[in-house]
Amino acid sequence: MKDFKFSLWNKIIGWTVFAVALITYALTVEPTASFWDPGEFITTSAKLQVGHPPGAPLFQMVGAFFSWFAPEATQIALMVNLVSVLSSAFTILFMFWSLSLLIRKIAGSAETLSAGGKMAVLGSSAVGALAFSFTDSFWFSAVEAEVYAMAMCFMSAMFYVGLLWERDMLKPRGNRWLILLSFLIGLTFGVHFLGLLTIPAIGYLYYFKYTEKITVKNFIGATAVVVGVLLFIFLFLLPYTLTFFAGSEVFFINSIGLPFDSGTLIAGLIVAAIFYFVLRYTRKRGYIKLNTIALCVLFIFVGFSSWIMLAIRANAGTPINE
Repeated sequence: MKDFKFSLWNKIIGWTVFAVALITYALTVEPTASFWDPGEFITTSAKLQVGHPPGAPLFQMVGAFFSWFAPEATQIALMVNLVSVLSSAFTILFMFWSLSLLIRKIAGSAETLSAGGKMAVLGSSAVGALAFSFTDSFWFSAVEAEVYAMAMCFMSAMFYVGLLWERDMLKPRGNRWLILLSFLIGLTFGVHFLGLLTIPAIGYLYYFKYTEKITVKNFIGATAVVVGVLLFIFLFLLPYTLTFFAGSEVFFINSIGLPFDSGTLIAGLIVAAIFYFVLRYTRKRGYIKLNTIALCVLFIFVGFSSWIMLAIRANAGTPINE
């Protein structure tokens, strides 16, 4: 027992919990369309059509990929439903690893724990993850073609990456997790805005890491900052970017007389040029924090780029275009 390798068993038990959830949801998945939105999501995913606003382009593209493997047309609904099955199983996997990290903050690191302590951490994480696997609401969304299962997957992945960032924050390359987190934030816009609710929790990880003395005043200040970051991304960054692209398209077509899509192309080149010069300048000057912020914003845009699919398919004259 002295040679108990925590890292190895953390991976083994994590994937075992994943397998339990995957088999459970696969055995209970809806064989066809269920009530409310799943019928629409199955139809729009299979043919990459445009569903109801604000849209779920990433979910639809993943659903289209899964639909390719349907042996016959009657199995397409089942294949798109399996997107939620797989997403939910990954949610449980990331939840297990998140619990493992959190419990070790209370019980002690893997280096200081005894073999029994390590087994207690792994057992507690497995119980927590599996308990959530069989909760009513989560299981219900795990077996039908709805965006909530994939949104929960992004939430659990984002929080796990946030914990990895908190763990390595003071290391030279610790901010690589923050950049990955930014990419996931951009991706979750292509599924459901629910994933953005993880941002305040991750902001508090930073606050508790760097704050030596917790007071009411600095806690309120930290709350204002994390809510501000959430509102900046949700209400300003991406919506006004779309407004800029739309305004550019209208201006260059109506005012200058250029052909369709020229304004969008010019706006894209302007945004790319801004990032190029900002990243080059901050790296040359050694502004590490500003460079990291610019990279984070850039990777949010990279993840958000799935929304281009909506415009492309809307212009393709699809039968369903909401």
